[in-house]
Amino acid sequence: MPELPEVEVVRRGLVNWVRGRTITGVDVVDPRSVRRHALGPEDFAGNLEGATVLDVVRRGKFLWMPLQEDGAPRSTDAGTSGLPGVALMAHLGMSGQLLMQDGSVPDEKHLKIRLRLSPAGTMPEQLRFVDQRIFGGLFITTLVPTDDGGPGGTAEDPVPVIAEEASHIARDPLDPHFSFDTFYRRLRKRKTGLKRALLDQGLVSGIGNIYADEALWRAKLHYARPTDTLRRADAERVLAAARDVMSDALAAGGTSFDSLYVNVNGASGYFERSLNAYGREGEECRRCAAAGIRSILKREQFMNRSSYTCPVCQPRPRNGRW
Repeated sequence: MPELPEVEVVRRGLVNWVRGRTITGVDVVDPRSVRRHALGPEDFAGNLEGATVLDVVRRGKFLWMPLQEDGAPRSTDAGTSGLPGVALMAHLGMSGQLLMQDGSVPDEKHLKIRLRLSPAGTMPEQLRFVDQRIFGGLFITTLVPTDDGGPGGTAEDPVPVIAEEASHIARDPLDPHFSFDTFYRRLRKRKTGLKRALLDQGLVSGIGNIYADEALWRAKLHYARPTDTLRRADAERVLAAARDVMSDALAAGGTSFDSLYVNVNGASGYFERSLNAYGREGEECRRCAAAGIRSILKREQFMNRSSYTCPVCQPRPRNGRW
């Protein structure tokens, strides 16, 4: 599943190609990829044709494109004057790809949806949604006001509305409006393990299994550390580590262990070469090795997934929780 840096890589690429362009045609090649649009493929296509893409917005791992209807002023359906009321939501799932292609390029094997866009210089005229495993999809959603009055997410032109399906998602550590005080207060009320809390998208969004392991390794904290005993300095350290590791991943173009995941132009990420914990079972801990200590990273089962830790610099707490 793509994590925050992968989705942000897609957002940054996509906005350069589609912002300000009008959707002139829609081909739903596989209706399964619009199953989240309750009114079906024909309604999906009919509502998109003639709409203009105003921006590309991300909160956590959620991605959407606010729309302006053909020839109409910006809708006030969201309850905020002058702001768009609907958006095209993209759920990438396990293998979803958003690819910009020229019309002359043959269809991809797993093409599901094709959006034809208004001409814009030498830019490709099609946005294609390709998905081998069919866990993802596109659908039209309503925009609603944010509960804190701040921007809905990361965007070129941030506005205080958010896709309804993402309204329950907390802000992510890279969001300028993220409140550490709110995060820490809610974290201390939980009686669970630290990694489980970091994966709770209602507490802090965008941190998935890979980056949780990397942040915990950088912060020298074990995933089972009880949240209700976590000191403020420890919480600040792990959030700073999460910001750093995700910023590094963004600079590298994301993390891709699966050839099915690519960014909007079709290029795989390569941050996996810089991982210090995740996937390194049986290898030496680089931090310990630099200090002249031999320590071998281990893998443990965690929530039907895996966690990778160093037994020396990330000792398991005696009162640890899952």
